[in-house]
Amino acid sequence: MTEIHTPRLLLRRWLDDDVVPLSDIHADPEVMRWVGDGTPRSLEETAQDIEDWEEEWDDEGFGMFAVELLGSGELAGAVGLYRADSPPVVADQVAIGWRLGRQFWGQGYASEAAQATLEFALQDRGLDRVVAACRTGDTASTNVLHKLGMRPAGAYQDPDQGHDLRVFEIDLTEYEA
Repeated sequence: MTEIHTPRLLLRRWLDDDVVPLSDIHADPEVMRWVGDGTPRSLEETAQDIEDWEEEWDDEGFGMFAVELLGSGELAGAVGLYRADSPPVVADQVAIGWRLGRQFWGQGYASEAAQATLEFALQDRGLDRVVAACRTGDTASTNVLHKLGMRPAGAYQDPDQGHDLRVFEIDLTEYEA
């Protein structure tokens, strides 16, 4: 089982007990505002997300981690790597993404988890490049991307959702933890 420990977090594979707490996170319109089409997700959709993420782990050797607080064991959200299917400008590239419950915002958890995920991509999986697509206006995620050392790689419009996006990239051979 793949696990990463940071000073405050455990990044791990998904458990059956994670469906309900992640569904609570996915039900929050503010959390989902910047994810996909912005629609909150149901318990069933969340269960399918976790199943899909676990399949990606099996197929690709990477995926979305469950983010657990070390002190309390509480599920804070998800962070990880995935093979992007959209927008077309990043399709079939390895991307990094995250979503945390609103009560965990503003505490550095996203940056801490994403930093550990980039180290995992480079050191454990031997990836040489990671991208991210961030909707214009999502300043919190943009700030995390800058903290990670990711650089802007262009602005695009998502043809499926119609949102303006900024794409970021990092060459992991130049990455410094």
